[in-house]
Amino acid sequence: MKQPIVSAVCILLLVSAASAQVRSDQIDAIFTPLKSSNAPGAAVLVVRDGKPVFKSGYGIADLRTLHPIDSETNFRLASFTKQFTATCIMLLVHDGRLDYDDHLTDIFPEFPAYGKSITVRNLLNHTSGLPDYEDILMKQYPHTADEKIPQILDAGVLKLLEQQTAGQFPPGSKWQYSNSGYAVLAMIVEKISGKPFGQFLRDRIFAPLNMNSTLAYEKGKNEVPRRAFGHTKQRDGNWRETDQSPTSAVLGDGGIYSSIDDLEKWDRALREHTLLSEADMVPALTPVQTTSGAAKFQSGKAVSYGFGWFLDPYEGHRRMYHDGETVGFRTTIQRFPHDNLTILVLANRTDVDPKALALKVADVYLRKQ
Repeated sequence: MKQPIVSAVCILLLVSAASAQVRSDQIDAIFTPLKSSNAPGAAVLVVRDGKPVFKSGYGIADLRTLHPIDSETNFRLASFTKQFTATCIMLLVHDGRLDYDDHLTDIFPEFPAYGKSITVRNLLNHTSGLPDYEDILMKQYPHTADEKIPQILDAGVLKLLEQQTAGQFPPGSKWQYSNSGYAVLAMIVEKISGKPFGQFLRDRIFAPLNMNSTLAYEKGKNEVPRRAFGHTKQRDGNWRETDQSPTSAVLGDGGIYSSIDDLEKWDRALREHTLLSEADMVPALTPVQTTSGAAKFQSGKAVSYGFGWFLDPYEGHRRMYHDGETVGFRTTIQRFPHDNLTILVLANRTDVDPKALALKVADVYLRKQ
């Protein structure tokens, strides 16, 4: 009886391998338009049942060296960064050094009176009502080209907000995506921990997870290894490097660089609760409710958001995700925890939609179950 059993096992293994190859070919076909030896592109990672089942680079990291994008290429994550900023705050709460219901003026007594009703929780889930620092900054430099505007830092964002006299709405009454809130969260991390935000990230997240190439980029203080530079396609079809903007030095809302190799470790830590327990993660994965009911975009469309994570399901599948978009870069992480599936797409060009591409990959797996 042993031989038939062995044969059956061999057949199952062959069928499984063939199925995996078919899926790999399907995924590769999705990204075929990005294959190039002289144009920017993307890095792609698919993790299934805790194992990387697809990992590939397309295009080049920069126009000068024409170095091919690979799994070690580091991209600016943009707003993808927010889940790391939120994790820093959650670690401080876990340590007992901070509370989600602490108010902004408890931490920064010099902050104007409108901060008395803004809590750490409001900052995390985008219900703070803080004015948009980018709008404030641009008003200070009317009719000025971006390259002539000095880069602002997180501390500068806090100062801009301290110069305002009111928020855009009463905290908790509405949901409005806020880069200002996450820059302030980075400053809260610095104030409570006594460490620079980048160092806290390194000490509490990146180093423990062996994410050795991941960092919060600070020009003149550190360098991004194997760095991808951002690009924009011009009307004539040529590429122009568009890597930095006046807000690119703000860390809390989007200043981290990482690779799919390192982000595979991040995904594993989330799955295995390496840094924060399942109970610790509950607030981050609980959809925000405003005092007026379910959270909504200004358009009226419903939105589900926790701490640094969008939580809207996809085709009936539970999902936690976040996109990043900044000058020269587009990124996404799409996690389907109940399906044991994670998809990452990091692009150094602005003419692609990583989220749409990642969901095409998700369809390869989710619609065949």
